[in-house]
Formats: sequence, C-alpha cells, structure tokens
Amino acid sequence: MTDPTPGAVLRGAVDLSSLRSRPAAASAPAASDAAAAGAEPSLVFDATDETFGQVLELSRSVPVVVDLWAEWCGPCKQLSPILEKVVTELAGRVVLAKVDVDANPQLAQGFRAQSIPMVVALIAGQPVPLFTGAVPEAQVREVFGQLLQLAAQHGVTGTVPVSEPTDDAEQPHEPELPPLHQAAFDAIEAGDYASAISAYEAALAENPRDEDARAGLGQVRLLARVQEADPGAVRAAAAASPLDVTAQLAVADLDIAGGHVDDAFDRLLELFALLPGDDRAPVRERLLELFGLVGDADGRVIRARGRLASLLF
Repeated sequence: MTDPTPGAVLRGAVDLSSLRSRPAAASAPAASDAAAAGAEPSLVFDATDETFGQVLELSRSVPVVVDLWAEWCGPCKQLSPILEKVVTELAGRVVLAKVDVDANPQLAQGFRAQSIPMVVALIAGQPVPLFTGAVPEAQVREVFGQLLQLAAQHGVTGTVPVSEPTDDAEQPHEPELPPLHQAAFDAIEAGDYASAISAYEAALAENPRDEDARAGLGQVRLLARVQEADPGAVRAAAAASPLDVTAQLAVADLDIAGGHVDDAFDRLLELFALLPGDDRAPVRERLLELFGLVGDADGRVIRARGRLASLLF
C-alpha cells in the first residue's frame, strides 16, 4: 500500500474524476445523510457506478476500503468475509464498500482492476492501493492498521456510529463447517494453500459428490497459482512463446482471476487447436477446471464447451 510514513502523499494510478460528479442515489451510504435521517450508515455496503460520488464524500470523514469482486471469483469469496470481519471489529473507524466489477464496469475501469479481488482505500477522496488477491487475515489487519495511521496523518479520523446488539440470542450464527472444510479455510487464512488443497482433496476422497469441496479446491488451486505471479513477466513469457503450454496456462489463470473470462477461454481454445494430440491434455484439463470455477450455467462456459467439443470431435 501507499507508504504510511509521516508526511506521505496520497497517490495511486486511479482516475476517479469521472465518478465524482455523478448524482448520488437515495440509498448511498453517506454518513451525513444517514445522521440527518436519524439512521446509522452500514459498516459494509454495496457501491455502484451511480452511488460512488457519495462514497468519495464519505471518505472525507472516515477511511473507506473498496473491495472489487465478482460472483464467479473464488479468491474473492475467500477474502470478502475476512475484510468484513476486520472492518466490523474496527467498530466504525473504517467502512467497507463492495463493488461488483461485472455490474459496475465504470468503477472497474476507473480502478484499473486488471485482477480481482482488488482492495483499494479512499482517504479524503484519494485512492490508496492496498493489495490484490486473497491474503491472510493477519496481513489484512496489518494493512488496515497502516491505513488508519495514514488516514490520521491526513486528518481523516471520523467514525461511523455502530449499534450494539441487544440480544446475542437474536444474532445469526454461521453453521459449523465440516472438519476438512474448516481445515481448508483455516489454511487459506494462514496463507498455506498447499494444506488447503490437501484438505479439500481429502474431503473429495471421502465424498466424491462434495460439490463445495470441489469448488473450494478449484478456487484455492487458482489462488495458489496466481498469488505470487508477476503479471508483466507472465504475459511477456506467453507472448514470446505462443505454443508454450505452461506460459499460456499462466496467462489464462491471470485472466480468470481478473475477470477476463472470455479472454482466458479463447486463449486456451486457440492453443488447444494448434497443439498436436499428445500435448493437448493439460490444456483440456485446465479448461475443465476453469469451467467449474466460472459455473456450468454461465453462458461463457456453455459457448466455450461447445467450441471444445467441436475441436475434440
């Protein structure tokens, strides 16, 4: 994230100027409007292309963390609960704005969201890049601590009022995960993706019909592959070697993680068509894995499956 040392200047390669002048929707969570209405703004809320002007205004009084995500993105589903948990524990010192990049293309473009999950902060209307990809809870806490220091240096020290629960018995409780699923989740939080993969594989060995484990396995495998990848180097290697299966698979992973689903499928299908029969197996396997991540009912998957079938027969 931006250097949190005293006197640091807020900066980021993000142009949000086109979103500042948008009319604010009635439901946008501006703290001042909520107070005037006698209501309390939520600590976690959805932000859209239309309501983002108010989100920018809110960031002048309290730091706003922006979570850019998508429904099909496995790593997003691992990270979002961690962000919500840490924001809730900070009790109004930070709020979380969730942006569905598929539904809000102008925000995705404004933040230059080439890979998701992407997490950015707003302080006094200015963007502060935090991190890309799912990260362990301990790292989220550390980054948020630095964010609060940076916000204080720039005079953004307000809080959002938080209602105290009146009856613990009324609070919903998360259902307990099966032991192997819990082990996988704990390993993901610790950044130990190899152990998470092993736990999901063990769950599938016990019950091959465990679709949650199958989905989790695909998600954490993708997360492990892209977590340390250098996008520039990966794409350069693929451009230099169009028939290098490993290089092309790596770019497809980045495209899927960044929401460029059709690009990933097109790349792998074109590679599949060019390769001799004996070299096609890894590409087909990766396509099937990515189909499962995006979802069999997704139109992009249906089209890509049709193209793959035509290449096979």
